[in-house]
Amino acid sequence: MAKLISKTYGDALFELAVEEDRVDALLEEIEQLQKVLSENAEFGRLMNHPKVIKEEKIQVAKNVFEGRMSDELLGFLIIIISKDRYKDIDAILDYFIAEVKQYKGIGIATVTTAVPLREEQCKEVEQRLLDTTSYTTMEMNYMLDKSLIGGMVIRIGDRVVDSSIKTKLNELQKELLKVQL
Repeated sequence: MAKLISKTYGDALFELAVEEDRVDALLEEIEQLQKVLSENAEFGRLMNHPKVIKEEKIQVAKNVFEGRMSDELLGFLIIIISKDRYKDIDAILDYFIAEVKQYKGIGIATVTTAVPLREEQCKEVEQRLLDTTSYTTMEMNYMLDKSLIGGMVIRIGDRVVDSSIKTKLNELQKELLKVQL
C-alpha cells in the first residue's frame, strides 16, 4: 500500500515538474527538503501526531516553509498533510528523485564485493554497466560483504546480477543434493 501511495503522489509531483519544465529546480528543492526534514525529527513527529489537527499542521508547515520553497512544493506538502499522508513523505520524495534520475538517464547501481575494488576496477565496472544499459551516467554505490567469498553482486533497480562464489557454491550444493545414488 505504501508503495502505491508513494508512486501516486510521486508521479503527480514528477508530472508537475515536467509540465512546468522545472525538473532540475524541483529536484534541488526536494533534496534540500529531505535534508531539512531528516535534521528536524521534531517536525515529523508533530506532523504525524494524531492529536494535532490538520489545520494546525498545515499552518505550521506554512509558517516554516512559506517563502523558503516554491509555491508548487509548498502546495504539494499541504496536500500531503491534508490527506494524512505525511508518514509517507520520505517514500514519496524518494520515488520522485528516482523518477527524475530515470528521466535524465541516470542509473543507480549497487555493487557488492567481498574485497574493496581498486579505482580502475570501479571505473571498468561503471563503464561496463553504461555499455550494457540504456543509462547515460551511473551513480555507483560500492559495498563490502565478506560472505560473498569472491565475485560480485550488482543491483540496478529491481535487476540483480549475482556472480558471487557464495551463490555458485549454493547452486552447486542444490545440484548435488538432487543427485540420487
